[in-house]
Amino acid sequence: MTVDQIVSDPILATVLQMSDQARGQGRDLLRLVAQQSAAASPESRVEISRQQNRLLTSLSHLRGLHRNACFAARDTKTRTAERRHDVDRLHLQLQNLYYEQRHLQGEIVACESYDHKYQQLPLMPVEEFLAQNPDRATDDENELMYARIEHERAEREGLEQRRQELLKRKQKLIAENTRRKEDLANLDQNLEKFIDAAKPILELFEKAP
Repeated sequence: MTVDQIVSDPILATVLQMSDQARGQGRDLLRLVAQQSAAASPESRVEISRQQNRLLTSLSHLRGLHRNACFAARDTKTRTAERRHDVDRLHLQLQNLYYEQRHLQGEIVACESYDHKYQQLPLMPVEEFLAQNPDRATDDENELMYARIEHERAEREGLEQRRQELLKRKQKLIAENTRRKEDLANLDQNLEKFIDAAKPILELFEKAP
């Protein structure tokens, strides 16, 4: 695999092309100088000078491209570090989400296996409840359970209200019974007083001929 096949960055590819061009110009210049004798003609010296200027221009251009390539590499390193930081941050967030997912799954399992108090309520059987409330036949399990609990609450509130009414009636009857007992006790006392007061009269009647 050649260098051209390995390097895909446009900036580096331009540097390689300019480097090949400068190298070729350097070889041409060396070959031209080697071919000249000690007493070179003016035309030869002009050609050598022209080749030197071309080589210097290419080298100057190559240095500029090399400098730009260094800046681009530095910028690429900076962007790579930033992207790596973003990837690390996203990876940490992903790990946190996995941890939260496992925690929530554990909470769900705990809630599903928890012995809820409402499960111990003496609710009306489902069949009987649906027979009394046919409009609830399409409810799901949660809605049906909520409706049964509400039904039980309403029934208990009704029974509690009835119990309070009976308790008030009982207290009223107790108060009335107590009042009647007091009336009877007062009547007994008055009767005893009447009998005591009538004793002299009875004695007079007994002594009469």
